[in-house]
Amino acid sequence: MTANKKTEFDFFITDLNGNLRGKRIPAPAMKKVMKEGVKLPRSVVGFDFWGADVLDNGLVFETGDSDGICLPVSDKAVPVPWAESPREQVLAMMHNPDGAAFEADPRQVLKRVVDRFKAKGLRPVMATELEFYLMDGESETTQRPIPPLLADGGRRLANTEGYGVEEMDGFSAFFADIRQACEIQGVEADTIIAEMGPGQFEINLNHVDDPLSAADQAILFKRLVRGVSRGHGYAATFMAKPYADQSGNGFHVHFSLLNEVGENVFDDGTEQGSTMMKQAVAGMMETMPDTMLTLAPNQNSYRRFMPGAHAPTFASWGYENRTVALRIPESPGVARRIEHRVAGADANPYLVLASVLAGALYGIENKLEPIEPVEGDAYGESDESLALPNRWEGATDAFEHSEVLREYLGEDFQRVYTAVKRQEQRLLNERITDVEYEAYLGLL
Repeated sequence: MTANKKTEFDFFITDLNGNLRGKRIPAPAMKKVMKEGVKLPRSVVGFDFWGADVLDNGLVFETGDSDGICLPVSDKAVPVPWAESPREQVLAMMHNPDGAAFEADPRQVLKRVVDRFKAKGLRPVMATELEFYLMDGESETTQRPIPPLLADGGRRLANTEGYGVEEMDGFSAFFADIRQACEIQGVEADTIIAEMGPGQFEINLNHVDDPLSAADQAILFKRLVRGVSRGHGYAATFMAKPYADQSGNGFHVHFSLLNEVGENVFDDGTEQGSTMMKQAVAGMMETMPDTMLTLAPNQNSYRRFMPGAHAPTFASWGYENRTVALRIPESPGVARRIEHRVAGADANPYLVLASVLAGALYGIENKLEPIEPVEGDAYGESDESLALPNRWEGATDAFEHSEVLREYLGEDFQRVYTAVKRQEQRLLNERITDVEYEAYLGLL
């Protein structure tokens, strides 16, 4: 690897919330770092959302806040094209000091379940679809979402027409830089779609036959969208529900499965798909309540899951039906796949993909059978046995006590992630909101 002498490097891991933690390193040290890695306290992986220690996760005082070794996941740094001065970046993963996997690291969590598929001679193919809102740059100062100004005429965007092509014309320079940044960083971006909210867009990433790479690309994509937006005077957010009265930001995952000779095992020559595909569906449905905390990790996440909000509130599946939680898109047999439609764009991509795969593998290994597919409006489901947790605390309870997730995703991860979420809930519950003062202060 060659580097400009003026170049610095961002060397970072991803914590359990999907936030990037690491160091900015001068170029002369990079050759050594790429070989030996960087030391960081293992407790960094288990920080709360705001970067504070979580004392209940077992990684701080009990271990003497000891270091792990962060090793790069690629042997090449990639440029950061939106940076004001020349800079590159390297994505890493946490290991224990002896080189063994640090199982609370979210990338290690995903690797754990991918390795179980490999042991069965199966290779998951995955693609991600991430929605975000483009906002006026002042939104980061006011800490309230403000729709953006169109670059071609100065009009503030009041709404976005779903799938409207002309809406994207006012942001053509922004999207050109997004595509360029994706190409430079090896992020395989495909279609750009205008969604339903003011300044809401979706960019689809291509299918890849390595879930770790798919998640890496999603992490890098979220960073580059935020970075490029600032260069154009905008702000971008993957917050699940930035506008109370507008569509939320979803994170859809497409998933198929190949055998050792590259055949799609979800395809059996029929439009219904194979027995193994249906087993995967059944497993994902059964584990969906337990995985809700990784799919909807924050307090704001649960504002997406309200009646009429176009997000699944029940575990359901169906063919070519966008109201269900698990959709089987109409496609040629070679592309037979499952679309998982529950997660929010605020979720950690490693944990979303790990949750999808863990549920599928659980169904395949236990030869589960799904209930009948839904035809018509799945939002009208009334069977409470299929209801998904619609409160943050309830999702945390389900996650903490899930034996399936303990087996497939790891006990250490389950303990640390639960502690992180409990601390975040406690801190937010201690705060008195503006609406409480407005409603009660002068009247009680």
